[in-house]
Amino acid sequence: MAMKNFVFLGAPGAGKGTMADLLCEKCHCAHISTGDLLRAEVKAGTALGLQAKGFMDSGKLVPDELVANMLAGTLGKPEVAQKGFILDGYPRTVNQAHLLDKALAGLGQELDVVVLFEVPRDLLLSRLTARRLCRKCPAIYNVLFNRPKREGVCDSCGGELYQRSDDTLDTAENRL
Repeated sequence: MAMKNFVFLGAPGAGKGTMADLLCEKCHCAHISTGDLLRAEVKAGTALGLQAKGFMDSGKLVPDELVANMLAGTLGKPEVAQKGFILDGYPRTVNQAHLLDKALAGLGQELDVVVLFEVPRDLLLSRLTARRLCRKCPAIYNVLFNRPKREGVCDSCGGELYQRSDDTLDTAENRL
């Protein structure tokens, strides 16, 4: 059996998402970020999404059990179960790891590989504070390493590029 279920761990800005996108493009597996999953569930107005929204709107962390239930629903989808997945930055705690093990066991799945991305702190801070995202499409740029052709404009769709509020130096240092 070929390896198909991965977990990518590491600090924010370590390159987990970038590497997950590249690998998923080659092997056609699902790239799962719990942040993206939470936002999608809230946007779709699902029961779990509405529960999560209450925590998110009040600035609280969404409980591990709620995130694990959302994740189990995604991992249980036939296209994910057949093609595999990369979990981007999850689990982050021992409790989340136990909940993931439980969810995978319930689905008859297991992890094949866990990859830890280790990056020096100064490089992480450079990456995080130089990141720019497109408001229209999923394109990501870095003003130090991967600049757009025109400042503030997405090469792919012409959308406006912006810096996330959590990509400021103070916030990035706190996140690390």
